[in-house]
Amino acid sequence: MGCGKNSGLLTGAILGAVLAIFGGALIPLGDHIINKTIRKQDVIENGTIAYENWVVPGSPIYRQFWFYDVQNPQEVMQNGSRPILRQIGPYTYRMRYLPKENITQHPDNTVSYMLPNVAIFEPDMSVGSENDTFTCINLAVVAAPALYTNSFVQILMNTLIKSSKSHMLQTRSVKEILWGYEDPFLKKVPISMERRVGVFYPYNGTSDGLYRVFNGKDDISKTAIIQSYKNKSTLSIWKGQCDMINGKRTDGASFPPFVKKNQILRFFSSDICRSIYGIFESEQIVKEIPLYRFTVPRAAFASPLESPENICFCTEKDFSKNCTSAGALNISACKEGKPVFITLPHFLYASEDVSNHTEGLSPNKDEHETFLDIEPTTGFTLRFAKRLQVNLLVKREPKIDALSKIKESYIFPILWLNETATIDDEKATMFRSKVISPMKLLSLLQVVLIIVGSVMFLAFIVSYFICQSNKSSDKGVSM
Repeated sequence: MGCGKNSGLLTGAILGAVLAIFGGALIPLGDHIINKTIRKQDVIENGTIAYENWVVPGSPIYRQFWFYDVQNPQEVMQNGSRPILRQIGPYTYRMRYLPKENITQHPDNTVSYMLPNVAIFEPDMSVGSENDTFTCINLAVVAAPALYTNSFVQILMNTLIKSSKSHMLQTRSVKEILWGYEDPFLKKVPISMERRVGVFYPYNGTSDGLYRVFNGKDDISKTAIIQSYKNKSTLSIWKGQCDMINGKRTDGASFPPFVKKNQILRFFSSDICRSIYGIFESEQIVKEIPLYRFTVPRAAFASPLESPENICFCTEKDFSKNCTSAGALNISACKEGKPVFITLPHFLYASEDVSNHTEGLSPNKDEHETFLDIEPTTGFTLRFAKRLQVNLLVKREPKIDALSKIKESYIFPILWLNETATIDDEKATMFRSKVISPMKLLSLLQVVLIIVGSVMFLAFIVSYFICQSNKSSDKGVSM
């Protein structure tokens, strides 16, 4: 860089300083632009990115089912032996890929909707067919005594169970256990009642909801937060805060924007009739989109002795009676009194008094925990895995021959599920172009301006002082 006019060098230095300052100024300005854009696009109303991603899932949601096949059925039924279980699966179904239904915007900045329930078997993603059979707990025989505790009724029940040739265990197909079958014992009951039973019966053709959530139009920090579920803000199942549906809880599909790593993300799951929460675990990259992974921690399922806040999930019908067990949630109150317990797969995080009544299970954190991968700026869930195990409580019932050999009450696993979804390529491309790319471009522009401006400033200012020094030396020599 030659020594021309000093004013030119100073002009270059000033220009570099201006560029650097402008690049620095773009940081808060860029944040303001991003915030303003997100606040506009994260509102759940027609025409926004949030609405487009909210109405239809970003990709098909799949549920993989693993069933527990009893390897020693005769010993279990005749001697009350511990069940030896073998996992069979996965059997995969495509779920909830349809748009939300009955979407209604309300004047109080909320939007209500229903989630359609649909399950389509995916043979290419399964180990066999829906007609595959296995030996499992008899849903009707085990559940009925919990619903009808009167001694005379149980004596009559025993007669009907024997005449229908039903037992504590049964052999059923994948399709029957999941979606329902006509039970031979219930067919003999002389009163009008539902004869079909199944873990998820009825499902196809039904809907989950009505959900009503804030759309974020008046307050972006409330976006997707549940106002009510089935027109109620509580479940009327649990005690205190455990019964709440509203209050910073979403349905898990999205959260208010600008998610921080130190946040606790709370979401409601109708499958387990309760709210749950996730804490930050790690950073992830999915289809070139940076995400925050939040996992459901062990503390969420811990005994109240370890996590006192869980005391409000205790019920009078709790498995452990004094509610000191960990890892098992009694949801019979929202299953019409049926003794259904929810755990994590393979009794992950469960205490020994829950897990030591069966053999063959191997809990593994990586395979059996639940996680949500959240895009932090928008709060959208772009990948998730929800893992749950469905169990029935079996109890010794002296008046019912099929259940008289049970030695002590315990939780009997039926199946576990892994519900997963990952944003598809089309929506990932849209997301990158409309959200990630503008943010990256703005950040790149900030960095380039700061670096180029700083280099220009330093180069021109150094050149200026070198030229000034050379001029001073030339004057000294000419004298």
